[in-house]
Amino acid sequence: MVRIDYAPWGINSLHTHPRATEILTVIEGSLEVGFVTSNPENRHITKILKKGDVFIFPVGLIHYQRNIGQNPGVITIANTIFGSKPDISTDLLAKAFQVDKSVVWQLQAKF
Repeated sequence: MVRIDYAPWGINSLHTHPRATEILTVIEGSLEVGFVTSNPENRHITKILKKGDVFIFPVGLIHYQRNIGQNPGVITIANTIFGSKPDISTDLLAKAFQVDKSVVWQLQAKF
């Protein structure tokens, strides 16, 4: 169990729990939530939750939450993935993004 207080337009960026289902209850305010179904459909499911609403994120699916308020700022996934130190394996990234290793090397060089 965890409690998260979001700043206006604050986000809990894209993440997954490979061995757990997440249940979220909105105590106050409004929250945009979403997840992406698994391959091959990859359907984006999103909903605006209000005070008292409950939402379940299925086990293992990529999901996020965003407070609906002011300027959200930016949190980039690319910086994290392609700019990590030490680098994430080129083989792993090439397979995950279904691209050639040369594309991964180019992206890593930019970060």
